[in-house]
Amino acid sequence: MTAPTNTSQDLGRALAAAEAAVALLPASSPLQTASPTQDASAISLEGQAIRARFAGAAEGEILVVVAQDLVDALGDTPLGSLDVTQAVRPAIEAAAGTLGPVVVDPGNVTDAAEALAALVAAGGALVPLTDGTAVHGVVGLLVKVDATAAARAADTPAEPQRPVATRNGLDLLHDVEMEVTAELGRTRMSVRELLALTPGTVVELDRAAGGPADLLVNGKLIARGEVVVIDENFGIRITEIIPPTEQRA
Repeated sequence: MTAPTNTSQDLGRALAAAEAAVALLPASSPLQTASPTQDASAISLEGQAIRARFAGAAEGEILVVVAQDLVDALGDTPLGSLDVTQAVRPAIEAAAGTLGPVVVDPGNVTDAAEALAALVAAGGALVPLTDGTAVHGVVGLLVKVDATAAARAADTPAEPQRPVATRNGLDLLHDVEMEVTAELGRTRMSVRELLALTPGTVVELDRAAGGPADLLVNGKLIARGEVVVIDENFGIRITEIIPPTEQRA
């Protein structure tokens, strides 16, 4: 059974997560964090909630609720309907990152009121995001701590290792498929700039013309190379392998 954490610790963690997320959350006006709470009924906000679980240095759940005006804006743009989950993904990852190295799942969209109540019922905390007058978003955090299991593991002597007649750990990964992506460059745009895109718009990237392209595996930089053409397809000729100490997500 998951042991509840101290309320003040829950509120402090939630506030830190919200402060990391608020600058990356799409909004029509700058938002700021309000006082954290564990009273879901005190927050009234019409919109959509995105729930994402995380695991690693900590295990739990991040909840981000965005106002309906943003949902409507993302659903009707010159580029068509944009995914709300992807729009708030940077904010979710920033919030989870305050707990240490973690892996965050893709997340899913759910009803805002139900998600707020469920997170609080499980022991989580909520931080309203306001423009100074009204609430336009919420960041929620639930950290699961199994103190009983941790104590039991500490008190249980480790069993002696036995040889296992099987493939080693690296061999087991050889047939696992990974997503490999070539990236020419990146840029950051506000929602306003994104919605203003039209055919013919030039988007400037953070890479000089003729510079190397990045090769990423599951979003992590592993190599750089030059763009080549193979028959009618593009390809990457590897020119540099990035050491693990220099790799970035």
